[in-house]
Amino acid sequence: MSNTLIDLEQAGIRVEIGDDFAKYRAYRSQQADRSPLYPMFDVTRSYVDHTNGFWVCGFNAGGELVHTQAVRLLDLSGISLSTHLDKHRHKYITPDSTPDPDLTFYSGPEALHTITGQVCYQGDFWLRARGLGGPRSQGTTSLLSRVLLEVMIAAWNPSFVFALVPKQLAAKGAHLRYGYNHCDPGRWLGPDQQVTEEDYLIWMGASDMANMVRRAPQNLQRATGASTVALADEKSNSAAKASV
Repeated sequence: MSNTLIDLEQAGIRVEIGDDFAKYRAYRSQQADRSPLYPMFDVTRSYVDHTNGFWVCGFNAGGELVHTQAVRLLDLSGISLSTHLDKHRHKYITPDSTPDPDLTFYSGPEALHTITGQVCYQGDFWLRARGLGGPRSQGTTSLLSRVLLEVMIAAWNPSFVFALVPKQLAAKGAHLRYGYNHCDPGRWLGPDQQVTEEDYLIWMGASDMANMVRRAPQNLQRATGASTVALADEKSNSAAKASV
């Protein structure tokens, strides 16, 4: 982990890990070019602290926030992820994506019915980048996701971890860049069974996570004569769906 953090800092990203979600909310509120923080990681709307969540932020040499991601531990003992998403769908649905959130449900992946127990949700992943010289092209996406996943596994040793990825990113293999083994097509169905949004479910089980930790982290691809951090569009950036 220490070598990974050093490698990221040499690439221009200083990583901060914390569990004060009031501080995280303050960081996110400074980002006028992004959608507001979703309820899952908003301390004013959900009970989230060191017992069930933490966040990872990255800053460039000038102290500007250039990366965010967070994780929540969900106790799904005795219920499936399918039941959880039905009950808490308002926390996962993208605002204004459906005419009636009360009648919109996520469906598709068979894994929804087998993911249960202590389950983690990874979300709010965002990374500034521009062109071939940006950090995403150097491989920092994989390293940053791995930082969160390794801390998560050491802290909670969950049975599963999952995230929701827009279809267009899943088609480009986003789950592989984020360290996930499984990527299942899914979609949100509105009140008339219309598809309101297509999000793929990416996930890992305990054995997948153990194998991921055993693999050596990939090396960063160094860019020459190029800025390591710059501005990018949030929607195309999100590896995992904007957090809830």
